[in-house]
Amino acid sequence: METIVQKFGGTSIGRPERMINVAKIVQKTLAEEKKVAVVLSAMSGGVKIEGTTSNLMKAANEAILGGSYYKIIDLLENNHLETVEKTVIDPAIKETLVDELKIEFKKLKSFLDAIHVIGEISPRSMDVIVSMGEKLSARIFTDVLNSRGIDAIYYNLEDIIDQPFKEVDQNFCYYIQKKLRALLLKAGAKVPIITGFFGFVPGGILKSIGRGYTDFTAALVATATLATELQIWKEVDGIFTSDPKKVEAARVLASISPEEALELTYYGSEVIHPFTMEQVANANIPMRIKNTFNPDLPGTIIDPSGKTNYQKGATAATVKRGVTLINIQSNRMLMAYGFMHKVFEIFAKHEVIIDLVATSEVNISLTLDSDENILDALPELEKLGNVEVRKDMAIISLIGLGMRHFVGIASEMFTRLSEHGINIEAISQGSSEINISCVINDQQSDKALRAVHEMLVD
Repeated sequence: METIVQKFGGTSIGRPERMINVAKIVQKTLAEEKKVAVVLSAMSGGVKIEGTTSNLMKAANEAILGGSYYKIIDLLENNHLETVEKTVIDPAIKETLVDELKIEFKKLKSFLDAIHVIGEISPRSMDVIVSMGEKLSARIFTDVLNSRGIDAIYYNLEDIIDQPFKEVDQNFCYYIQKKLRALLLKAGAKVPIITGFFGFVPGGILKSIGRGYTDFTAALVATATLATELQIWKEVDGIFTSDPKKVEAARVLASISPEEALELTYYGSEVIHPFTMEQVANANIPMRIKNTFNPDLPGTIIDPSGKTNYQKGATAATVKRGVTLINIQSNRMLMAYGFMHKVFEIFAKHEVIIDLVATSEVNISLTLDSDENILDALPELEKLGNVEVRKDMAIISLIGLGMRHFVGIASEMFTRLSEHGINIEAISQGSSEINISCVINDQQSDKALRAVHEMLVD
């Protein structure tokens, strides 16, 4: 029997009617005689900053500062209890679930009270708080299915790691996969409903993996079960050739390679978490992006087997906004030994993450998606040469596996930008030859995106 792992984002289950819709999607997949495992994010009404996870993090910070964290938790409790009221059909199941949730929220308040007294929060403590969101959504959804006659079982992964790890590496992933495999075997014919959170991750899950950790969890479940397909359900029809909100001519891609998906993710498109892609690609498991609100659409398949036919030339255009450009001009003699090494050493020391690099013999240009620690690094960089910092920049990227050995694409891209009056500050093309990127002024991002996207439809 085929196994399908379905991961649903917070917006997909953020309201009672949406959670019921997701239950119907699961029910339909089961009706096709496929085994299903479900991974859930925390509930979110639509905007990430207003979702459960963001509010839990806000409550944690308010507890440290002595703010009104009870008010935030009470609002979350009311929202989740309302969801239970409108989605769980069976009265007995509903009553038991409501009692469980009230106990969980009471424990959370006590935990925040302790943080308030201490006046600080560790990565592990933040993980405890953040995990509440996925625990709530998965627990509720389990009984949404059970009350509709679908035999489901709830799996909370917060205690799945029972030995120390120093970092999130492949050995860590193998360990989680092994633990998941043993756990999910116990589900038998039941539908496992799995928390998107698993803990406790070295350094804290938010820092080590990021807000996309639920996608990563789904990938680990898929590899643990040797799934036929991993489905990531969002509120979009699939992966587009560009941002459809900015480019009217953007269209959904039927298929895309893992390499292209990773480039799109890194350079501005929220396609999939890189860790997720790495795990399923290594296991040769196809991944499909589908729309919860349009479930009958095929979506976009990301196929690591390479069986899909990729178009010649570029596949998609994307833009990464709000970046900072750093230009460093060496004050040493031409081709001075160790200049570039020292530059990267300084950035590593201050934990500054670099996006794009363009170099010459005596100059290096880099972009950063965050200038959080750059002020601390500047004095050391200035010892190496003249440093110019330019904020409010953007990276416009043309991406496509079919661009390899396809002559003239870079020239056409630069020409189209020039024709639209867009000045290029720096240019970079990776050795993989599937990404050509330019640094431009952020104010020209939308115009540049439309200009470059014309290459895909002409």
